[in-house]
Amino acid sequence: MHQELIQKKKKLAVLGLGYVGLPIALEFAGKIDVIGFDINEARLDKMRAGIDPSGELSGDHFKNKSIEFTASLDKLKEASFFIVTVPTPIDEHNLPDLKPLLGATKSIGKVLKKGDYVVYESTVYPGCTEEDCIPILEELSGLKCKTDFKVGYSPERINPGDHEHTITKILKVVSGCDAESLEEIARTYEIIVQAGVFRATSIKVAEAAKIIENTQRDVNIALMNELSIIFNKMGINSYDVLEAAGTKWNFIRFQPGLVGGHCIGVDPYYLTYKAQELGYHAQVINSGRYVNDSMGFYVAKQTVKKIIASGKDVSKSRVLVMGATFKENVEDIRNSKVADVVKELVSYGVQVEVTDPRADSAELKHEYGFELIKEIGKDYDAAIVAVNHSEYKSFDENWFKSILTKDGVLVDIKGIYKGKIKSLSYWSL
Repeated sequence: MHQELIQKKKKLAVLGLGYVGLPIALEFAGKIDVIGFDINEARLDKMRAGIDPSGELSGDHFKNKSIEFTASLDKLKEASFFIVTVPTPIDEHNLPDLKPLLGATKSIGKVLKKGDYVVYESTVYPGCTEEDCIPILEELSGLKCKTDFKVGYSPERINPGDHEHTITKILKVVSGCDAESLEEIARTYEIIVQAGVFRATSIKVAEAAKIIENTQRDVNIALMNELSIIFNKMGINSYDVLEAAGTKWNFIRFQPGLVGGHCIGVDPYYLTYKAQELGYHAQVINSGRYVNDSMGFYVAKQTVKKIIASGKDVSKSRVLVMGATFKENVEDIRNSKVADVVKELVSYGVQVEVTDPRADSAELKHEYGFELIKEIGKDYDAAIVAVNHSEYKSFDENWFKSILTKDGVLVDIKGIYKGKIKSLSYWSL
């Protein structure tokens, strides 16, 4: 398979052209023939014009690439190697929402041929590929896995906003349904991945490896968040504590903060769902999720307390929230916990204004019900720096004084102004 792809006798298709799928598709398109498949025509039109709808890649990434962007199943039939990179979100009950994944699987099942390969990159619980996806492929194609077509799993490791750890520079974990598929899938990824390929012992192992990467981070950040709550009650700044503790050689460096986005704030729920299905309640993971999911409300309540302490009427106060994306220096608003901060403030009767140099106002309105202001005003009773975008790092105390009232409060969630604020009322996690 990998040789025929290199010789351009066969084509590779990537289904789902978001933060994960588009970079992979374009990297392969520099070496082999690629079909970029997505169901969103508006996004496809942008990509055809050499524009990344996610704002991560420049126009140069599209140049001299053998790729055709399409939503056509007839065009998808031309592919022999399929990579699935669609989102795997959770629903309002924090349960896995497999609709995008199973939808992509059905599309492949309708065009699958003997000898084809299907590789999943979307984050799932261990067992999902074999228990949920393969039966659909077999039913719709009339073919048998291993005998007629091969399946594998290779977890994505794309980090939005990170231009150092890109697809070619990250060690790629791959797995296959048998020894032959493992080797062919590994060699196919080796076409573009310079950092090397790790061959996992099974599909379930590869699925589990991916899901614990983000679960581990989630639990560790939850510990930092819980510590910050405790230290706040003691009148200690948690960043001062972490700086001191970090002088020990084996101290693991994590920081408190809002945990959103499509990965860390979502993936652990896939693992706890599967554990529950098997009759085990994942206590540590669920506790970590509870702490992290509560932090937006905690930040808002602490801000309200500071406003009250300054002698102001909360119901008549104005608060500026700076940053609405799920993390710094990206446009991605998926599962942004800043929305929780805004929601909680509004519940106290606070007039909230939100600004962000990177987020899209229409997307925020659609997703969370609030828009971005066009210009930052004056006389705010509090300013919450919720996301440490690089655009905010040059702001100093005088700038904040110029937009805050006399007794205004600066809430610095990530501690980027620690040690720089002398006279303003200042609080951070």
